[in-house]
Amino acid sequence: IHMYKPLVAVVGRPNVGKSTLFNAIVKKRVSIVEDIPGVTRDRIYFDAEWLGREFTLIDTGGIEFVDKDNRIFTSMRYQAELAIREADVILYVVDGKTGIQPQDREIASLLRSSGKPVILVVNKIDSVEQEMNIYEFYGLSLGDPVGVSAVNLMNLGDLLDEVLKNIKEVPVREEDESAVHVALVGRPNVGKSSLTNALLGKERVIVSDMAGTTRDSIDTHWRHDGTEFVLIDTAGMRRKGKIDLPVERYSVVRALRAIDRSDVAVLVLDGTEGVTEQDKKIAGYIHEAGKGCIIIVNKWDLVTKDSKTSLRYTDDIRRELAFLQYAPVLYASALTHQRVERLADLVKYVSEQQHMRVSTSVLNELIADAQLTNPPPTRGGRPLKIYYLTQASVAPPTFVLFVNDPALLHFSYKRYIENRLRETFGFEGTPVRIIARGKKGEDE
Repeated sequence: IHMYKPLVAVVGRPNVGKSTLFNAIVKKRVSIVEDIPGVTRDRIYFDAEWLGREFTLIDTGGIEFVDKDNRIFTSMRYQAELAIREADVILYVVDGKTGIQPQDREIASLLRSSGKPVILVVNKIDSVEQEMNIYEFYGLSLGDPVGVSAVNLMNLGDLLDEVLKNIKEVPVREEDESAVHVALVGRPNVGKSSLTNALLGKERVIVSDMAGTTRDSIDTHWRHDGTEFVLIDTAGMRRKGKIDLPVERYSVVRALRAIDRSDVAVLVLDGTEGVTEQDKKIAGYIHEAGKGCIIIVNKWDLVTKDSKTSLRYTDDIRRELAFLQYAPVLYASALTHQRVERLADLVKYVSEQQHMRVSTSVLNELIADAQLTNPPPTRGGRPLKIYYLTQASVAPPTFVLFVNDPALLHFSYKRYIENRLRETFGFEGTPVRIIARGKKGEDE
């Protein structure tokens, strides 16, 4: 079942404490995905969880809006419009110390007319005396304000309970479960829409559009050589004129949404530009989300080539996106249709690799052999003992390694085991997870 996590957006004037609130929700009470080397820290979104329910929190203040002349807007209106367009719930943060400001009223009326659930959060209510300050905010006509202190972590539980009340039901994917769900993601102007059109433009593709999960997204069903595919959020790609927000980081949010709902994410790079910071962010998210991944280098027809060009380019990609060593790289051109037809087969192949299961007996032969070639490490005089390896789940393939003490399993040895698994079984295009479990059941 593919769900997408509900998106909760944090909006508000500068200096009302949005980031503090954001961090408080994420760090204090909420689980964060582990840090993975090479995945950027500068986050505008985080997966959060409260009472067993997950949602994605997005800090709209962290998104830079750039207009046509490349001036940066820190405009509240843009933040609010972005939140209205993408979010399932909006947290509108105001400053309990300064009271209502003119800009607050303007944004409140925009949010009121949006039809989205809005929770009015009055921040900087640090003491009982200050609770009186909350009443003034009824004047914004956004329902009952929730007073919190992001700095002192006061009343965050009530706020999160309120968030859960407003997240109705997470849309779930009911359609044909056997179809492979594909997301084409990447920065603006790397050619996602022309690739989509090149992919779907073939006569042998039977296409049907259906509403996706967000209001203005459309998923496209198509078929290739007997396999059903669903291309996620083609509307975001096909309708150039629809998105009037002149923004780079906004498109990342859209990409994350699509990645969450996909089985295989196709990261589109611009062959004329190489790997950018933005590409790394999206790639990091694909990896963390445990999705299958294919890297497609578009506009390859525009690159002046000699006999080594693509090799050099692949080396660059492997270096810049070090955590995606397993993703196949395809050099293509949406314009000349060069190699585009190979994409469907590659997606199907990666999907099969993600769902591969290996029997425990075969895994234990592999682990015995691996230990002979490269004996397990010793830490502080204690050797790591490996009892057995078993596969727990697929998509991504996840293995549990039973050992005497997970603390003795150095990540380099874990990587060695992963490499042996890949050498033997392939697992191309999919992350592989290895969880160490100790005798007493403690995990690493």
